[in-house]
Amino acid sequence: MKNSASLIYNFFLIIGDFLALLAAFTGAYILRVSLSHEVISNPVHSSTYIGVFLVLLPFWILIFAMLGLYDSNIYEKRFNEIARLFIGSFIGMLFVIFWNYLSVNPILPAKLIPIYGFILSFLLLVVFRTISRIVKEILFRYNIGLTNILIVGNTAISKEIIDSLRSSQKSGYKIVGLVGNDKVASEYRNIKHFSSFDEAINTLNPKKLQSIVQTELYSNEERNREILEYAQSHHIGYRFVPGNDELFVGNIGVELFRSSIPVIAVHQTALFGWGRVAKRIFDIFAGLIILLIALPFMVIIALITKLTSRGPILFRQTRLTRFDQKFGVFKFRTLNQKYSGLSPEQAFEKMGHPEYGKKYRDNGDRLDNDPRITAFGKFLRRTSLDELPQLFNVLKGDLSLVGPRALVPEELSLYSKRHTILSVKSGLTGLAQVSGRRDIDFEERRKLDIYYVQNWTFWFDIVILFKTIRTVIYGSGD
Repeated sequence: MKNSASLIYNFFLIIGDFLALLAAFTGAYILRVSLSHEVISNPVHSSTYIGVFLVLLPFWILIFAMLGLYDSNIYEKRFNEIARLFIGSFIGMLFVIFWNYLSVNPILPAKLIPIYGFILSFLLLVVFRTISRIVKEILFRYNIGLTNILIVGNTAISKEIIDSLRSSQKSGYKIVGLVGNDKVASEYRNIKHFSSFDEAINTLNPKKLQSIVQTELYSNEERNREILEYAQSHHIGYRFVPGNDELFVGNIGVELFRSSIPVIAVHQTALFGWGRVAKRIFDIFAGLIILLIALPFMVIIALITKLTSRGPILFRQTRLTRFDQKFGVFKFRTLNQKYSGLSPEQAFEKMGHPEYGKKYRDNGDRLDNDPRITAFGKFLRRTSLDELPQLFNVLKGDLSLVGPRALVPEELSLYSKRHTILSVKSGLTGLAQVSGRRDIDFEERRKLDIYYVQNWTFWFDIVILFKTIRTVIYGSGD
């Protein structure tokens, strides 16, 4: 019998979401109608009100499904889930308002009902889903609902997968075997090792195996076919991780070449065509709104910068963006004036501590208590507020709100994959900035930039923007 834990979990999510939404709009009715003493414009009996919502809520659940809130992998994306719940709650509220507008008899007793309902529904949904995650992790702790997985391959990807799945309580996966050579297996002695796939399938019970992940393509096609056919014949999930991880990322499409030959087309980035147009329109409108909100803070920052240190308020530095184009990026000055415009090595040499230059580079272009930075500049960098002037770069078209970090030409000149990164506009914020950039080195940050370029979606941008807000609030800036 195959593991149906994921299906059961999603079923309970649907039931729980339905009850949370029903409780939210029941609470909205109580707050506005039962507890409020204000005049109600459209008296609607509670039984009629609840009856209408029992009919409408399945459509709301359908909206959640279209947003991917019941996909099997939503459990692994906590922040993504909350963002989608917010959007789904908002769309559902608009749906209720639209239905009320079209109805011959109003279904909403008062205008505040959908507002109360929206706030309560989002809060109750987040609380319910948080409880659901806690319950699921408790079940994982007792080996209930785990997905048994077999890893086939000797590549470095095998090690990454094992390391990411070793905590069954968090991942929900249990590694039941590794097909690979002794060198890989010796690093994971607590995982059962098989020298061949035949040995693995002769040992493991196929009824208790739910997933196979193959991390290398064998030169012998028969061996590859054997693994795939075994998975399909026993209804086991199958995933293949290509050895060339750059080939099967980005925008992939299957098309007919010369009208008869099926080929796989791999583009350097998923951001092209309509995506570039939509992204630019979003940059203009969202950038303008953010700029209007940020202007008062920018004025305050400018005054403090001017009063606390000598030199200009802003500084401009040459950076790279799409197609190797150079542009001048605007930032609030955070360095002492005498070090402004110098490279880190030149600045440390000037202050008589050339050894700081190597330490700065070895530490991922970061130095604790960097002596070049002003006291107020440290606050600006910690909160990323020094980058607010880049909103003008966004409106100008030099930058996008989200993208790879804009680097100086010297930083990227020796990087072998620079052209992949520079196939899209650089961004005010990006995946590297919201992924613990203080704790990862230059190479890792560039890998995150490449992942973003090759896997861009409009939704990905929205998630990164929300994570940026969280990063600024908790002061984890560069």
